[in-house]
Amino acid sequence: MSEPPASRPHPGEPFFEPVAEHLGEAYLRYDFTKGTRQEVRFLLDEMRLKRGARLLDVGCGPGRHAVAFAQAGLAVTGVDVSSRFLEIAAQSAREAGVKASFFECDARQMPFDDEFDAVVSICQGGFGLMGGDDSVVLRRMAEATKANGKVILTAFNAYYSARHQTEANLDADMGVVHERSVVRSEEGAEKEVDLWTSVFTPRELRLMAIGVGLVPEAIYSVSPGAYARNEPSAETPEFLMVARKPAPSRKRR
Repeated sequence: MSEPPASRPHPGEPFFEPVAEHLGEAYLRYDFTKGTRQEVRFLLDEMRLKRGARLLDVGCGPGRHAVAFAQAGLAVTGVDVSSRFLEIAAQSAREAGVKASFFECDARQMPFDDEFDAVVSICQGGFGLMGGDDSVVLRRMAEATKANGKVILTAFNAYYSARHQTEANLDADMGVVHERSVVRSEEGAEKEVDLWTSVFTPRELRLMAIGVGLVPEAIYSVSPGAYARNEPSAETPEFLMVARKPAPSRKRR
């Protein structure tokens, strides 16, 4: 068995931006991107939004979920740190004949307050890549959501990582997995990159949600392209959390 790569600390910044710039449309060749249609159907069923409702996709990447949500009749805004991914997302929306707004933005600095009927971050888009700042991302997601709106995210499963990611380096103290990987551009050019992914237990996700003022409603064990209402376990790579932003309490006179 080969040794995992030497661990490096999380840089504390959006490290995925240069990776995305190198990948471009080649990102969509990965198997984990092929289940978009099923994932969006599941998420639409969870959110129960009316046609025309406003949805924010945090870390939208090349727009695979954002465009599908727009096709379902939602008013979609997507944010990402990669200008290249956003170009692909905008082109995909034009080709699909739908309108969606895309903005380059660090998820920790999103300028939204009580604006969206639902906010999502799927496939470690904005949430899950920022190390110690993941809670900041979740707070901004909560602040962007209207009262009684849903916040839905996926996060990598800490139990699965400890059991199955034997070629990666798990920092048990920080809850971050570090990997060295080779990615290929659209033209096939190879580049070795460092990747950091935060890992979570269901309890951590619930406590983090409560800490930013959300009410966690459900956590499911899921795999890309196979979202379902499964009880949390160590056998799927991701957890999916559904939370709600409560309405402000009325003060008694």
